[in-house]
Amino acid sequence: MPSNHAVTDNIVYDLVSIQYHALQAIESYASYLGDAHGEDHADITSFIERCRDEDTERAQRCHELLKELTAET
Repeated sequence: MPSNHAVTDNIVYDLVSIQYHALQAIESYASYLGDAHGEDHADITSFIERCRDEDTERAQRCHELLKELTAET
Protein backbone atom coordinates (compact mmCIF):
# COMPACT_ATOMS: atom_id res chain seq x y z
CA MET A 1 0.00 0.00 0.00
CA PRO A 2 1.41 3.42 -0.89
CA SER A 3 2.58 5.39 2.09
CA ASN A 4 2.31 8.86 0.59
CA HIS A 5 -0.64 9.96 2.74
CA ALA A 6 -0.41 12.86 5.15
CA VAL A 7 -2.11 12.72 8.51
CA THR A 8 -4.53 15.36 7.19
CA ASP A 9 -5.72 13.31 4.20
CA ASN A 10 -9.41 12.41 4.08
CA ILE A 11 -8.64 8.69 3.99
CA VAL A 12 -6.62 8.95 7.20
CA TYR A 13 -9.42 10.93 8.83
CA ASP A 14 -11.95 8.32 7.68
CA LEU A 15 -9.97 5.47 9.20
CA VAL A 16 -9.45 7.37 12.46
CA SER A 17 -13.19 8.02 12.61
CA ILE A 18 -14.05 4.37 12.01
CA GLN A 19 -11.54 3.31 14.65
CA TYR A 20 -12.83 5.87 17.15
CA HIS A 21 -16.43 4.74 16.78
CA ALA A 22 -15.47 1.07 17.04
CA LEU A 23 -13.54 1.78 20.25
CA GLN A 24 -16.45 3.74 21.69
CA ALA A 25 -18.78 0.84 20.96
CA ILE A 26 -16.39 -1.64 22.59
CA GLU A 27 -16.61 0.35 25.83
CA SER A 28 -20.41 0.15 25.76
CA TYR A 29 -20.59 -3.60 25.29
CA ALA A 30 -19.62 -4.35 28.92
CA SER A 31 -22.76 -2.57 30.06
CA TYR A 32 -24.86 -4.29 27.43
CA LEU A 33 -23.49 -7.68 28.44
CA GLY A 34 -24.28 -6.96 32.06
CA ASP A 35 -27.87 -6.21 31.12
CA ALA A 36 -28.16 -9.38 29.03
CA HIS A 37 -26.62 -11.60 31.72
CA GLY A 38 -28.86 -10.04 34.32
CA GLU A 39 -31.88 -11.06 32.31
CA ASP A 40 -30.30 -14.41 31.35
CA HIS A 41 -30.69 -14.07 27.57
CA ALA A 42 -28.06 -16.33 26.05
CA ASP A 43 -29.02 -15.43 22.48
CA ILE A 44 -28.67 -11.71 23.16
CA THR A 45 -25.43 -12.22 25.06
CA SER A 46 -24.01 -14.13 22.10
CA PHE A 47 -25.09 -11.39 19.68
CA ILE A 48 -23.51 -8.63 21.81
CA GLU A 49 -20.28 -10.61 22.15
CA ARG A 50 -20.16 -11.06 18.38
CA CYS A 51 -20.68 -7.31 17.86
CA ARG A 52 -17.91 -6.56 20.38
CA ASP A 53 -15.56 -8.98 18.62
CA GLU A 54 -16.32 -7.46 15.21
CA ASP A 55 -15.69 -3.94 16.51
CA THR A 56 -12.46 -5.11 18.12
CA GLU A 57 -11.29 -6.55 14.81
CA ARG A 58 -12.40 -3.37 13.02
CA ALA A 59 -10.43 -1.13 15.40
CA GLN A 60 -7.34 -3.33 15.09
CA ARG A 61 -7.54 -3.35 11.29
CA CYS A 62 -7.88 0.44 11.21
CA HIS A 63 -4.78 0.67 13.37
CA GLU A 64 -2.85 -1.51 10.93
CA LEU A 65 -4.04 0.46 7.91
CA LEU A 66 -3.24 3.78 9.54
CA LYS A 67 0.23 2.55 10.36
CA GLU A 68 0.79 1.56 6.73
CA LEU A 69 -0.67 4.79 5.33
CA THR A 70 1.37 7.08 7.53
CA ALA A 71 4.64 5.14 7.50
CA GLU A 72 7.62 7.15 6.40
CA THR A 73 9.21 6.01 3.17
